[in-house]
Amino acid sequence: MIKEPRYKICSEDDIPQILEVYKQSYKEHYLYLWTDNGENYINSNFTKEKITSEMNVPHSQFYLIYDQELAIGILKINNNKSADGKNDTDALEIERLYFLKEAAGKGLGKATLKMVLQLAANENKKTIWLKAMKCSDALKFYEKQNFTVTAEMDLTFPFIKDEFKGMVVMEKEVK
Repeated sequence: MIKEPRYKICSEDDIPQILEVYKQSYKEHYLYLWTDNGENYINSNFTKEKITSEMNVPHSQFYLIYDQELAIGILKINNNKSADGKNDTDALEIERLYFLKEAAGKGLGKATLKMVLQLAANENKKTIWLKAMKCSDALKFYEKQNFTVTAEMDLTFPFIKDEFKGMVVMEKEVK
């Protein structure tokens, strides 16, 4: 494991770096999901306008995750949002957690979940939740971190391959 990662709360000034990490991570991990090699998803979701819009949503927060001086990941959380989409002051959503391939296996995911759990506990949250693809290694990782599947759904994005549409909602109690 590397040293504890450093987390930087992002502002609009960080959008170029957020986009760089998003795009590289996505290309390293997810292109196989798509019939168009992910072009539509990347071009629709990883833009300055889209990130600016997401930053302006109340209770949403982006973090750049650093190993030393190198940005190696992105975390996006939504505070006060329950798994059913309602306002819920007892819940916190991990909407995105992406790492560059070079960061894999270094304990960064565990360290980041620990940070989010501490943040949630400090804010008196009762539940942390997220969505994970059924076909991903992330699902196994979250199960090992004591998240449990509470719902299932299918993605409806254009160009996603049928065999990769399955998603699960996972929750973990904050203690």
